[in-house]
Amino acid sequence: MIQPVVKALSESDRTTALDLGPAAAPQTTPLIPRSFGKTDPGRVRPHNEDQFLIATLAKALHVQQTSLRQDQMHYSHERGHLFVVADGMGGHRGGAEASALAVGVMERLLLDACKWFFHLQGPEENHVQAEFCNALEQTDARVIAEARRQPQLWGMGTTLTMAYSLGRDLFVVHVGDSRGYLYRQGRLQQITRDHTYVQELLDRGHLSPREASCHQFRHVITNVVGGTEQGVRPEIHKLTVQPGDVLLLCSDGLNEMVSDDDIAATLGAAAEPQAACERLVELANERGGKDNVTAVVVRYDAT
Repeated sequence: MIQPVVKALSESDRTTALDLGPAAAPQTTPLIPRSFGKTDPGRVRPHNEDQFLIATLAKALHVQQTSLRQDQMHYSHERGHLFVVADGMGGHRGGAEASALAVGVMERLLLDACKWFFHLQGPEENHVQAEFCNALEQTDARVIAEARRQPQLWGMGTTLTMAYSLGRDLFVVHVGDSRGYLYRQGRLQQITRDHTYVQELLDRGHLSPREASCHQFRHVITNVVGGTEQGVRPEIHKLTVQPGDVLLLCSDGLNEMVSDDDIAATLGAAAEPQAACERLVELANERGGKDNVTAVVVRYDAT
């Protein structure tokens, strides 16, 4: 993705109304996320500016000294799971630098936020969402500062779509035109909204979906980490996952090449995240592979 960025985001960009079908009855059975990620330069571009991250966060106690006979490290059974996809822009060096820097900075910032390890409701949930925003603002500032330090990187930026899950709670934090999807009971729902100039025209009724899909400015991004102007406004969602749900995070190199129907069919046909992820990347390349393509697939199963 090497199109220019227009940093302006309307109030409606912050949230997207989701219709995920009827909610299942409350359950207490733990869910285990199984995940796999893959990135590929595609068939056209010589370099890959995409990045992804799959990580597990665990509470740990390090025993420095004790009179008891026991292990030095103790880990909580509770685990947090972090998934990130970033699609860089600004030429090969700039794009790759921006996406790698953004993922690394977010990873370190989230590691220092202990509240990720708790199930959150009410005021605590609002506090965590504010911390997500703060982490993205710091990441945005860091990318721009690095570009100022190295003039050849000026203007570099990146999309960033991140999911964090703990138990049945799932937060999705999004900037740019990478996407987050949830596949549930045979139905694929886009969680995130594209932060693009063409999406704004589509929302205003100035374009039809068919016109938008091939518009020459469909990659002009209105909200990005980095770019030429500091300031980022993340879109944040909180969902409750159910057994059998599949989360997909992807760069636009996937959804530009593969239709939502084919994405849904692939996620529904493959029981293993690795098989689904690899097949999605293959499909994108089989259909032209015009951009770097990255996918992270997460399946939530009952223990």
